[in-house]
Amino acid sequence: MKIAVGCDHQALVIEMKEALIEVLQDKKIEYKDFGVFKTDPVDYPDIAKVVVKEVQNGNFDRGVLVCGTGIGMAICANKFDGIRAAVCHDLYSTQRSILSNNCQVLTMGALVIGKNTAQELLKVWLDLEFKGGPSAKKVEKIMELEKL
Repeated sequence: MKIAVGCDHQALVIEMKEALIEVLQDKKIEYKDFGVFKTDPVDYPDIAKVVVKEVQNGNFDRGVLVCGTGIGMAICANKFDGIRAAVCHDLYSTQRSILSNNCQVLTMGALVIGKNTAQELLKVWLDLEFKGGPSAKKVEKIMELEKL
């Protein structure tokens, strides 16, 4: 599995991105950090675009995006055809993002959850795999919405 990682300056200030990268390193998962690397203000859509295009183009299997709330990154990511992103701040939502929705992008809010919780949720998310079942039809319907 290959993971694309990106964040805005808010996630960098409190070292959320670094905490998540630690998980990837501990699990020996290949990843690329697409920034940001400075705490100067940056618009999160710019980072989301780079990371999500890498996932969309098949260069990475999944993406992890962090901003202040995770909401802005999720909105941006979901603008791209074929991409499903979810804000995950709790165990159940994290599990369902994969098991029910086959999301390729996880977003989190650095100002909403702590680093330890974020690390634990990322571990869960990385270990899950979409198996289809009753949810496959729903994911297909989600993808059909892109054609409207």
